[in-house]
Amino acid sequence: MLLLALAAVLAVAGRVQAQTPANPATASAAKIAEAEIEVRSVDHALDQQVDDADRRALRDRAQGAKDVTTQAVSDLSEQLALVNARITGLGPVTPGEVEAPELSAQRKSLGSLRTTLDAAIKRGRLAGVEAGQLVDEIDQSQAEQFSEKLSTKAPSPLSPGFWIVVLDQAPRDLRRVGLFLQQGHEQISRQWRGGVPWHALLGFAVAILLLGPVRLAAHRLAQRRLIAEAPPSRVRRSAYTFWRVAVGTLCPLVAAFVLVQGLRWSGLLPQRWTGFLNGFVFATGIAGFTAAVTGAVLMRSQPSWRIAPIDDETAARLRPLSWGLTVLTFATAVIGAFELAIGSSRSATVATQATMALLHLLLIVATLVVLGRIRARRAAQNDTTSAGVSAGLSVAALLAWVAVVIAGLALVIGYIWFSYFVALMIGWTVLLGSALYLMLVAADDIATTVFVRDSRIGVTLTRALGIRGAMVDQFGLVLSGIVRLALVLLALGMFLRPFGASGNPGAIFDQLAAVADGIKVGNVWISPGAILRGLAVLLVGLGLVRAFMRWLEQRYLPATDLDGSGRNSVSLVARYIGIALAVIWALASLGIGVERIALLLSALSVGIGFGLQAITQNFVSGLILLAERPIKIGDLIRVGTDEGDVKRISVRSTEIELADHSTLIVPNSELITKSVLNKTLAGPLGRIQIQFSVPIETDADLVRGIVLDCFSAEAAVLTDPMPKAFIDSIIDGRIHFNCLAHVESPRAAYGTRSAVLFALLAALRDKGIEIGTLPQKMELVRHSGTAAHGSPAQAG
Repeated sequence: MLLLALAAVLAVAGRVQAQTPANPATASAAKIAEAEIEVRSVDHALDQQVDDADRRALRDRAQGAKDVTTQAVSDLSEQLALVNARITGLGPVTPGEVEAPELSAQRKSLGSLRTTLDAAIKRGRLAGVEAGQLVDEIDQSQAEQFSEKLSTKAPSPLSPGFWIVVLDQAPRDLRRVGLFLQQGHEQISRQWRGGVPWHALLGFAVAILLLGPVRLAAHRLAQRRLIAEAPPSRVRRSAYTFWRVAVGTLCPLVAAFVLVQGLRWSGLLPQRWTGFLNGFVFATGIAGFTAAVTGAVLMRSQPSWRIAPIDDETAARLRPLSWGLTVLTFATAVIGAFELAIGSSRSATVATQATMALLHLLLIVATLVVLGRIRARRAAQNDTTSAGVSAGLSVAALLAWVAVVIAGLALVIGYIWFSYFVALMIGWTVLLGSALYLMLVAADDIATTVFVRDSRIGVTLTRALGIRGAMVDQFGLVLSGIVRLALVLLALGMFLRPFGASGNPGAIFDQLAAVADGIKVGNVWISPGAILRGLAVLLVGLGLVRAFMRWLEQRYLPATDLDGSGRNSVSLVARYIGIALAVIWALASLGIGVERIALLLSALSVGIGFGLQAITQNFVSGLILLAERPIKIGDLIRVGTDEGDVKRISVRSTEIELADHSTLIVPNSELITKSVLNKTLAGPLGRIQIQFSVPIETDADLVRGIVLDCFSAEAAVLTDPMPKAFIDSIIDGRIHFNCLAHVESPRAAYGTRSAVLFALLAALRDKGIEIGTLPQKMELVRHSGTAAHGSPAQAG
């Protein structure tokens, strides 16, 4: 009915000039109708009991319906905006006047079209809301099912009751196994009598070739080609590593597929074996991937191609354990597929899970013991440069010990599925972490090698587009960071997949497991789970900020043209913005919205107005210093009577190193509101000034030449600008000289001035030229009454 009404209105509007296009609106309405049908179908399907695979398929259908309705509503909203614009262009009806029939018909048709579009938009939004609710319901059911499995308790494997149940069900399970094998044997016998199964034999031969000669030849071929053609760089090692992983995964997978397909084409296996054979192919592929990834990380036989910071001894000790992980991974997948194919009893499944959990835990303990012994021996030898276990790996080992202890206690108590899950997750974490490490290193190697100013692409971009070399380097670093961040999010989604998450990187943090209910205060739920989640989000945010700052300060900023002060300014601003975003993210994870954060800041403003004025003033002054940069790191400044070099500028204070190597901490507000002498702001040069006087009888040109010679003899004095010697004045029978010269830095002025004075004093003394102040002479004349007294008495 909606489609018919919309089509009728559009048909009428089609006769009106400048009408709204009909096809987009009709198509959007049809998509909404289809989405509604899909939502109802998913809703009905959820009324019945579904397994995990069907639940994931239903979630994908509901999510697809939601995406379709969102796009359709967006398209219809654009059409509605066009219709409203047309109606606005017609203007209101003038009272008392008869409107032309064409305008009246157009107004009526546009009004009907607007009503229909508005109704379609509302239906689309409603369908989108229903689809979103179904997605949330499916996610919640997955989380609840996962929690139910974790909390399931069985009798302890150490108790007789556990094995009594297993033995009671053992005859039935053995009959199922026997029937399964008998069906396969009968099928093989029946088909073998009909002739030689060439398909199966050919598949077996191809599988052997793929696992042996083909795989080894591919490794040797790639190594020879890379050595001969690729330049010696990190990209060559990364390419060889990825080739090893690809060959090591695809060869076993294709071999298993060819073998199984040959058996199927020969008709040697019954239809009931289909699920088991598919599980066998999957188990072979995941086992091959495990062996390839761990082998690529360790590179025991080819240490020169190893990209992980692992020494030879550690690689040699861990390689057998990695093969053990591969065997356990294959056995776990194959046994699971076999039990599903024969329909084994619950007791047999629980016993199998307990056994596999115990084997996994023993393998993990063996690995941790090996790593601990290696680290202890290196510590005893005081060998810290070649230690096989880094600090981060030590923390991971500690967490693994804790997980092993918890899983072991859970296994003993009877929480078998929980122990089994924890053991598998430890192995999955090791495998996923190893693959992620290889991908992160490869992404960084490729991006920072291809996009560099000296590479072919960098030279082409520089010459063709006029891009600076620093910009090419920065683009490579930014590209590396983006790709690595995407890989981390993808790996995080895959890590959360066993917990019931969809694996979609965009919905990773929206699909976390439900936490326990708490106390509702206003519109905010406060619970232990929420507090822990907020702390976890804060730690993750601060960790991301720290990692970003390390990349920014060590990788990106050195590739820019900024000086040290500019890098410090960018680094400080980025750090505080990152910390603020991490705090806001943590508050948002607690359910505290932006409006509540604004209310909290308003409350804090009262305290700022009373007791935090000085701190706020220094903070704002620090931001001004970082933005305007009147003072930079390395500048020689004078604050009051103190003079020194600027060593650090923070948002609260500035540190100045004085001549006696002490540190003067000045609040930033002092540098903004008071006078500061910056001797290196306009230029880096320092000036020397020497003033002295000589008697007026002295040859001024000779003195000038001596001064300039003394300046020229000193290596620290610059020739550009040239030294100058001026006659400042002639007073009291003396010539006053004012001599100026420049050095590379104000810091060198004092020592250079002293050296010039030493040379000048010696040169003037050799020439017999007196400098300084001439001793004054005073004569006392006394008139006597007789000439006998002779000349007047003199005193001096």
